[in-house]
Amino acid sequence: MINSKENTRKNNSARISELLTPVLPGFCFLSTLEPFMKAIVFSESKQITSNLYPFTLMRPVQDIRIGIFTIREKWERVLGVTAFKKDGILEGPLYYIECNVIPDKGFAGRAKELKKGEALIDDDGKILAALIEPKHLKNKKIVPEKSFVIKNVVKVAYPWHIFELNKTALAFDFELLTAGRKSARVDKSNAITGKENIFIEQGAILRSCIINAEEGPVYIGKNAVVMEGSSLRGPVSVCEKAVIKMGAKIYGATTIGPGCVVGGEVKNAVLFEHSNKAHDGYLGDSVIGAWCNLGAGTSNSNLKNTAAEIDVHLRGKKIRAGLKCGVLMGDFSRTAINTSINTGTVIGVSANVFGMGLTPGEIPSFSWGFNKPVKYRLDKALEDAGRWKALKGQIMSENEIQLLKHIYKTS
Repeated sequence: MINSKENTRKNNSARISELLTPVLPGFCFLSTLEPFMKAIVFSESKQITSNLYPFTLMRPVQDIRIGIFTIREKWERVLGVTAFKKDGILEGPLYYIECNVIPDKGFAGRAKELKKGEALIDDDGKILAALIEPKHLKNKKIVPEKSFVIKNVVKVAYPWHIFELNKTALAFDFELLTAGRKSARVDKSNAITGKENIFIEQGAILRSCIINAEEGPVYIGKNAVVMEGSSLRGPVSVCEKAVIKMGAKIYGATTIGPGCVVGGEVKNAVLFEHSNKAHDGYLGDSVIGAWCNLGAGTSNSNLKNTAAEIDVHLRGKKIRAGLKCGVLMGDFSRTAINTSINTGTVIGVSANVFGMGLTPGEIPSFSWGFNKPVKYRLDKALEDAGRWKALKGQIMSENEIQLLKHIYKTS
């Protein structure tokens, strides 16, 4: 027989699960079934999610990688608690965080000091961070007992902000991750400048490389490999199990996500997880989603020949992105060899990009070619995605399959 306290917990969990139903199916928070004394709940805004296309097709906003960590991972480290999952049981106050806010020293410190009922807001009164009770989630609008206006908050509002803000995010993450810790020894075969700004995790291998960390930190993750002749100029993050191939030239601010393989020239770019740009070619001022592959010789333009500002096409809307913007590529998309990617190109999920000449400015999800595009067959797209994952010893998750099916039906 279940006691009344256990019933209360289960009912509470069910109610919270309803309240936290994600914007797209399959989204979830960090897994746990234990009761929380404190936890993080991220806001879910359809507007923010839409504006961060194509990277929010396969993940919630807070799981976008910028710097070393994802937004969620940053906040978990800053606040010292985990993000809530729908099947969790809440028994204590919640940190309520706007999903696209990037913590910096000032804002993170203020968020940690919040007391129950208090909130940090912007000039328009929008809540950026708050400490609330679980019952407050039932309200469509959270009304804090006390609020403080915070200015100059760092937010990722559009996809190009991921690379534009990567320098700031990487510096914050580097300090967060390395404080009080000692770097592994740097092999004497490497040419090092700015050694105090370099941190190497145990198990990383790098020999006969050039690393300059004078203008920003360089982080080499656990079991990462930086091959001979590679040149890294910070700020740069080479995350866990990533591989930098021989002779690669990596300029800051660049993030090479976990399990990625990178060669050629890369500047001011963010690659999420398990993507490949393994050969020569240029990638600059760009964001590459997870499980992507850039064929040999693929290069992108990041600056118009006229030096005019770049208009990016996001789901039919034309939005000005500034002077520099390369390619914004969704998960599971791939380019053929020698693909020439136009300035400010947006590529959806699971697109097979090939054709003559420069790419168009927008390539929809599940496109097969771009000169006379047809739609990728769903069964073939899933099969091919599974093959790419198998190359790195992984298999398609049920969550990924269902998300891809959903995107296919709605694209």
